[in-house]
Amino acid sequence: MNFCSHCGNPVTQRIPEGDSRLRFVCDRCQTIHYQNPNIVAGCVPTWGTKVLLCRRAIEPRLGYWTLPAGFMENGETIEQAAIRETAEEACARVRNLSIYTLIDVPHISQVHVFFRAELADLQYAAGPESLEVQLFEEADIPWDELAFRTVGRTLECFFADRRSEVYPVRSESIPPLVQPAIT
Repeated sequence: MNFCSHCGNPVTQRIPEGDSRLRFVCDRCQTIHYQNPNIVAGCVPTWGTKVLLCRRAIEPRLGYWTLPAGFMENGETIEQAAIRETAEEACARVRNLSIYTLIDVPHISQVHVFFRAELADLQYAAGPESLEVQLFEEADIPWDELAFRTVGRTLECFFADRRSEVYPVRSESIPPLVQPAIT
């Protein structure tokens, strides 16, 4: 951030009085600009024993498979965001949503929330952000072609929980990938 959204003057990073974190503060009007994590909301849409996945038509991870999900918008609930993202990416309608995974991704300032959901019907298609949309049995999931670790983790949990037919709400954190040291 370079300029204040309140008055347009330059901002600098500093710890405001009474705070403990580095923030962008306007040098002129003293407005403190808080930056908070983004919420990604999505679904694990099922039809019988199959799960609906989308092949991404956009970066990041163009061409990789994902659950339908995306950034929550202002003015909507997290469930509404998951339903909207499923409609946008897979042109699919879902019902019987149940919160399932909450995965903190602190190194990129995101929280990913997935709902278990049933497809309302078999009317689905690739939306503008998807190259294709397909139902997969567990054995056919393209594990090596999944776009995001949160998607892989959610699917791992889903298939494990499906065997016991118990679906607890899961809350986890995903650390950054460790880069090997260059010697």
